[in-house]
Amino acid sequence: MSEPTSAQHKAQVRKAATASVVGTAIEWYDFFLYNTAAAVVFAEVFFPESTPYAGTLAAFATNFVGFAARPVGAAIFGHWGDRIGRKATLIVTLLLMGVASALIGVLPGTASIGVAAPIILVVLRIVQGIAVGGEWSGSVLLSMEWGDQRRRGLMASWPQVGVPIGLILGTGAMSLLAATAGDAFRDWGWRVPFLASLVLVAVGLWVRLKVLETPMFARVVERGDVVRLPVFEVIRRHPKEVVLSALLRMSEQMPFYLFTTFAIAYLTQQLHLPRTVALAAVTCAAAVELVAIPFFGHLSDRVGRRLVYAAGAALLAVVAFPYFLLLNTGIVAVVFATVIVTQIQHSMEYGPQASLIAESFPTSLRYGGAGLGYQLASVVAGGPAPLIATWLLHDYGWQAIAVFMVAGAVVGFAATLALPDRSKIDISEHAAYGRP
Repeated sequence: MSEPTSAQHKAQVRKAATASVVGTAIEWYDFFLYNTAAAVVFAEVFFPESTPYAGTLAAFATNFVGFAARPVGAAIFGHWGDRIGRKATLIVTLLLMGVASALIGVLPGTASIGVAAPIILVVLRIVQGIAVGGEWSGSVLLSMEWGDQRRRGLMASWPQVGVPIGLILGTGAMSLLAATAGDAFRDWGWRVPFLASLVLVAVGLWVRLKVLETPMFARVVERGDVVRLPVFEVIRRHPKEVVLSALLRMSEQMPFYLFTTFAIAYLTQQLHLPRTVALAAVTCAAAVELVAIPFFGHLSDRVGRRLVYAAGAALLAVVAFPYFLLLNTGIVAVVFATVIVTQIQHSMEYGPQASLIAESFPTSLRYGGAGLGYQLASVVAGGPAPLIATWLLHDYGWQAIAVFMVAGAVVGFAATLALPDRSKIDISEHAAYGRP
């Protein structure tokens, strides 16, 4: 395969970064739509006979199954991403997510089809989880493996920006409809953003089809280094990196879903703030991350991944109790400021996180290894977080949730220090991973 010219390479870098951001934003738009709907409307539509507490628990439980499915998606698509390439695999994940979201948008409620409604909802949420489980590592590698090795932190952070974009689009769409649809929001208004997913997926496919396979993976194919069972091999060769990649997310993913999904339920049900205020606060906080995530990704190129990430984990322990004390004032301006500050803490970790994890695995095993490490956290960190927080609040009060956050900060901080920092190493060479 002939090497691309400098101009062609730069064009592909731009296309890869754009395709990663756009595709990831669409995937997370769909995923966050469900999170937001679970917090504000699913209890009424799919669990109408439950008490508010039981209905919220049930809605967050269906939300959790999507997280539980994410490691499955990472394993399935990690296999193919390291076998046939990043680009082809990412097209499949995008299609899968779009179809599942559109079907949620037309799913009748329990009042129409009985118990079949929540069962089908869970199945579609599992499909969403599988899709997003395979999406993350591919989008990160598409950008990072095309970019300048000296700027891997910044390049890998661009797909991470897709998360706040997806959160803005998803939560923003729900905010708009909640504010304008009135009583119709419960009947049909919440369905519109799910159906709009089909249009966004078409845009994402158009962008991704223009990108070539990454040069790092292309060289793996040329050398004949493609592994027959990459997921099995990465577990056998790099178990420490997989486990630590999952554990370091305890200080990032767990609080993120408390600051977003659970916060909406807390502000509306406990503090009795209008639903539109809660949704708007989370949307504004996500907008701040559009700048903060690439900033901290770039900073990690200068001072190292571990330093930036560990500082973010330490900051979580500092803000845990003040977070609830400030929210509990019920003052709208204070609530907005508090939610925004906590998202900056999240950005300190989420910016360098993609490169920190992806650099821990060799190119031939990187899609599966990074995906497994990243998505395994969904089972122990992000997925159960709103569910656990709802239970802790009901039985022990908000102070227990703050302690839960501090515990996550400690685990994340320790795991970060235990993971080797390869931010200054040539990751295209096997020698960087202890292999000849």
